[in-house]
Amino acid sequence: ISLLILLQVVYEQEGVFIHSSCGKNDDQDSLIAGILRVIEKENEVVVDWRPLDETLDTFNILCAGKDSSSVVEWTQTPKEKCSRGADRPSSYEAEWDMVTTVSFKKKPHSNGDATTHANGESKWSFLFSLTDLKSIKQNKEGMGWSYLVFCLKDDVKLPALHFHHGDSKALIKCLEKHVALNESPHDERVLLVKTQKSLSQSFENLFDEPSYGLLQKWKKDPYIVTMGKFSKVTNYIVGTLRSSDASHQRRPPSEMADFFNDTIPGLKINQQEEPGFEVITRIDLGKQPEVSRREPVSAEEWAKNMDSEGRIIDVDYIKRLIFKGGLCHTLRKEAWKFLLGYFPWNSSKEERANLQKRKTDEYFRMKLQWKSVSEEQEKRNSRLRDYRSLIEKDVNRTDRTNKFYEGEDNPGLILLHDILMTYCMYDFDLGYVQGMSDLLSPVLYVMENEVDAFWCFVSYMDQMHQNFEEQMQGMKTQLIQLSHLLRLLDSGFCSYLESQDSGYLYFCFRWLLIRFKREFSFQDILRLWEVMWTELPCQNFHLLLCCAILESEKQQIMDKHYGFNEILKHINELSMKIDVEYILCKAEAISMQMMNCKELPQTVSEILGIENSSVTPDSDTGEDESGAELSCPTSLYQSISTPVIAANGTRDGAQQMAETQSLTPA
Repeated sequence: ISLLILLQVVYEQEGVFIHSSCGKNDDQDSLIAGILRVIEKENEVVVDWRPLDETLDTFNILCAGKDSSSVVEWTQTPKEKCSRGADRPSSYEAEWDMVTTVSFKKKPHSNGDATTHANGESKWSFLFSLTDLKSIKQNKEGMGWSYLVFCLKDDVKLPALHFHHGDSKALIKCLEKHVALNESPHDERVLLVKTQKSLSQSFENLFDEPSYGLLQKWKKDPYIVTMGKFSKVTNYIVGTLRSSDASHQRRPPSEMADFFNDTIPGLKINQQEEPGFEVITRIDLGKQPEVSRREPVSAEEWAKNMDSEGRIIDVDYIKRLIFKGGLCHTLRKEAWKFLLGYFPWNSSKEERANLQKRKTDEYFRMKLQWKSVSEEQEKRNSRLRDYRSLIEKDVNRTDRTNKFYEGEDNPGLILLHDILMTYCMYDFDLGYVQGMSDLLSPVLYVMENEVDAFWCFVSYMDQMHQNFEEQMQGMKTQLIQLSHLLRLLDSGFCSYLESQDSGYLYFCFRWLLIRFKREFSFQDILRLWEVMWTELPCQNFHLLLCCAILESEKQQIMDKHYGFNEILKHINELSMKIDVEYILCKAEAISMQMMNCKELPQTVSEILGIENSSVTPDSDTGEDESGAELSCPTSLYQSISTPVIAANGTRDGAQQMAETQSLTPA
C-alpha cells in the first residue's frame, strides 16, 4: 500500500565522515564519507546520515525500507523515480508511519572488513527522530575537524560525525528551530534537549509494528502502545531490551521496570517510604458483602420521576436507580444529557429546549470556522493540518464493526469526523489526541444527533481532559491512586506484582486512558459508562473497577507464577472477555468494604471522597469515638427493589420476586 507523504529537506551537508576502526590497519581509522540531512515529514523531523555510495538525490528520496535491525535504511523504488520540481509525484510506502526512534546498532558480519550488507547498503547508516534526541556533544573549537555525537533518550550513542567540509554550526542552528538546546551545567561541550513542548500526537496503528518501533514508541509516548495491542509489546519487550551484541546478557527485569517508570516522569507508584505518605499495612477490611444489581431503569420509571414541567423530582433517587441497574436503551438519548452535565438536573423541559437552541447556534459557528478555511490558509496552519490528518486516520478505524459506523461513506463516520474537527475549534490547545474518537463513538451512537453528541462529548472531555494533556498528570495521579487502593485491598498481591517488576501497573494504562472502552463489548461499555457517570457510590469508582478486575485475576496470576511478560499478555487478553455485571457487583462490594472500614487510611479516604473526620491516619483502634458515620452507600439500597445479579454472576430466585414490588423515592 502506498501513502502520499511529502518530505522537505531543510538541511543537507556533504563531507560528513564517520571514522571507523574497521580498517586493515588497526592504528588507522577508515574514513566513511556521507551526507547528513535533516528532513521534515508531516509533524516529525528526522536526522538521516548515510554513506555517499548509498545516498540518493535529495528530490528522489522515495520510500523508507526496514531490515531486521533497528537501523532504518532508505531504498529507492525504481519505478517511482521522478524528476525534480514541485509538480513531481510523491509516492512513499507507509513505512514512514513506523519511523520514530531508530537506535544505531552495528550489524553482525562474518567478515570484519565488510562495510555493506548483502543488499549493498552500509551498516553505518542511521536515522532518528528529533523527539528521541537526548543530547549533542561537540568538540571544542580549534581542535581539528568539527564533530558531533548524538545521544538518544535510550542512552544509545551514535557514531561521531566529523565535518570535513565546514563546521557543524549550521546544523545546530537548523536543529534549534525544532528543539530547544541548552548547554549542560556539567559539560560545556554538551547541549541538552529540553523536554518536548507538546505531547506527541502522531498516534499510529501498531498492529504490524516491528519490535524496535513498539518499544521506542512506548518510550516516546505510552499512549501509542496502549492504544495498540499490548500483546505486540509482550512478544517483543524482552528481545528489544537485549543488547545487539550477542555476548551481552538480557537486561534484568528490574531494568525493564525502570524503563516503564521512566516513560511517565514523576510517576512513583511505591510511595511506602516517601515522606508524607501513609504506610498501609495489615488493615482488616472484613469480608466483602454480597452485592446485587437490578434491571435497567425503564421509561415508565423515568417518567414517574418527572413533574409537569419536566423537572426531575428526586435526582439522588434516579441516580441510585441508574447506578444499580443502568438504563434501558430508549432512555439513554435523554438521560445521558443529564448524566454528562449537558442538561442541568433541575432544568425544565422548556429551559432545556432553549439551551439546545443556543448550543446549536454555537456549535455551527465553531464548525463554520474550520469548514471555511481555504486550502491556501490550511497550508499555513500546520496544527490544523495535523489535527485533520489524525482525525481522518482514526475515524476510519473507530468501531467499524458496529453497524452505525460500518461500510464506506457511512454518515456516522462523517459526523464523527465533523464533531472531532469542531472540538479542535472548541479547545484548540488540546486539539485532537488518539483515544478521543473512542470516547466520542458511543456518545454519537446513542445521541444520533450531531449537536447533542458534540456537547455531551465536551462534557465528557471536561472529565477526561487531564488524561490527554502534555504532562499526563491525570494518568500519573490515577496510577498512584490505584496503587494505594490495591495495596489496601490486597498488599500480598501488590508485593507479588512488585516482585515481578509489574508494580507500576502500566497494564492498566489503557483502562484508565479511555475508561475501559477497548476492554468491554460496545453494548457493555454503554452500561458501564452510565453507571460511572452517576458518581456513585464514591469518587473514582472507576479505580475500584480496576481493583475488581485485578482481584478477579489475582489467583491465576499468582498460582501460575506469571512474570513480567505473562502478566502483560494475560491482562491484554482479557479484552472483550470481562463480565460487566459481575465486575460492577465486585467493585461495589469493594467500595462497601472500604467505606465500612473504621481504620481507613486518610489517603484512601481522600481518593474515594469519604468524609471520615473521626478516624486519623495513625488511629490504632476501630472505634469511632465521635459517633460520626462514614458516607456509606447504604442509601443506595433504600427503597430500590432489586431483581438481582449477584457478585458470583448468578441470579437469586428469591430476590427476583422483588421485580413485582413498586418503587418509591427514598
